[in-house]
Amino acid sequence: MLNFSIEVFKKTSLCRHFENEAYKNIKRKVIKFPVYLSAGQEYAPSTIAQIVKGLNLHPDIFVQHRCHSTYLSFGGNLKELIDELLGKKSGCSRGMGGSASIQCRKKKIFGHDGLMGSQVPIAVGSCFASKKPTIVFVGDSAAEEDYVLSALGWAVTKNLPILFIVEDNDLSILTEKKVRRSWEMHEVAKGFGLKAYNISDDPIEIKDNMKNAFNEPLLLNINTKRKYWHAGAGDDGEVFDRYEYEKKRIGIKAFEIDKKNKMLVEQAWKKQLEK
Repeated sequence: MLNFSIEVFKKTSLCRHFENEAYKNIKRKVIKFPVYLSAGQEYAPSTIAQIVKGLNLHPDIFVQHRCHSTYLSFGGNLKELIDELLGKKSGCSRGMGGSASIQCRKKKIFGHDGLMGSQVPIAVGSCFASKKPTIVFVGDSAAEEDYVLSALGWAVTKNLPILFIVEDNDLSILTEKKVRRSWEMHEVAKGFGLKAYNISDDPIEIKDNMKNAFNEPLLLNINTKRKYWHAGAGDDGEVFDRYEYEKKRIGIKAFEIDKKNKMLVEQAWKKQLEK
């Protein structure tokens, strides 16, 4: 399990340092359009990416608007992501998608179109047509849309090899779930006959609950804590940070990985900014 934790941490560390550098450049006004940072939520995509790698699967991946970490975890190009945030034609979406619509056809990562939760029915339709393993990421707010819920039912009816990941940070911008609704996503999913679990972003817990993934539809409501506000407008301050927790738990190896990734990301940002 230690080797698994280390491999996941490699991905998570890369994602965290990318987001930290992006946040710095938002504050410096280098990036002038809305940026949707996934700092604090890196462990969901990084863990799942490592699991599917171990299974030798290459699923179609449909992302939500906070998608930087998903893109990087599944092998997206670091420099092309930087260029996308800088609005350059050399960006992964040719500088036209911006932060919310990150994509990479080579890695089968399909960008978000901007309509809340629309990636879920699109992913379900794609999976129905292809019958290939599919993963779709959605936020806890976007998951409330009616077409998201009906898509869950369709996936069950057709027994599709699809994995629904709800990245649940309990917030829609600054509005908590308890203000917005009286139900939980995993409970509603079970009502459709979907196998669903409400879990933490602990990589071992995620792995344990993915044992039957892609043999049938599966939903994981992964509770996490974001670090930065919607569009990078502010900092949530002192919240539980899985990344820092795992770094301390793994020990010296994690600190070595972290130092290496910090240098790699800082140098990449510097190089792309100088072009």
